Amino acid sequence: MTIEIQPNDMLVVVDMQNDFLPGGSLAVSGGDEIVPLINTLAKQFTNVVFTQDWHPADHLSFASQHPDKNPFETVELPYGTQVLWPDHCVWATHGAALSVDIDIPHGQLILRKGFRREIDSYSAFQEADRETQTGLAGYLNERDVGRLYIVGLATDYCVGWTAIDGSAAGYDVTVIEDATRAIDNGGSLAKAWADMADADVKRVQSKEILG
Repeated sequence: MTIEIQPNDMLVVVDMQNDFLPGGSLAVSGGDEIVPLINTLAKQFTNVVFTQDWHPADHLSFASQHPDKNPFETVELPYGTQVLWPDHCVWATHGAALSVDIDIPHGQLILRKGFRREIDSYSAFQEADRETQTGLAGYLNERDVGRLYIVGLATDYCVGWTAIDGSAAGYDVTVIEDATRAIDNGGSLAKAWADMADADVKRVQSKEILG
């Protein structure tokens, strides 16, 4: 049975940026493979928003800011355990730009996250301290948005956190699995799907929407 997309549903396209695609500093395997599918899915939606990682060059989530640490190790920051990343999506750089192959001219909003040096931000709704709001919930409420459908990168981090927080904010949230790709570091993908299931996030394939 095909899922019928309603006029007030919204597609959230997460972090389809050059640094997460092949050749980028934090490339997600197969990240480029989902671009055509995301473009096709977007045609089904009246409402589309994008998220964009947007870090200062000295962001505390970068391993380069911790001389005794390497990427993918962890440190304790005031808000908890932080995975350290290669420098990525530094604001106003090519790596931070959305892929030029994303062809969604009717996208209505680009929401930037992670621009505060001291706090990482995976979710499009709130930052990693779980207190600082991005303003997306207010935007969606004012737009009277219905269901949320989420695609993009990476399944086990920014997609998953956005989906869980969207559900917590009261939205009916669905992740379109084959329009995402994962980092899958140390079992992070399996944990993300389990956490999303616990949060009542739905999981579908694109064919259930496209027919």
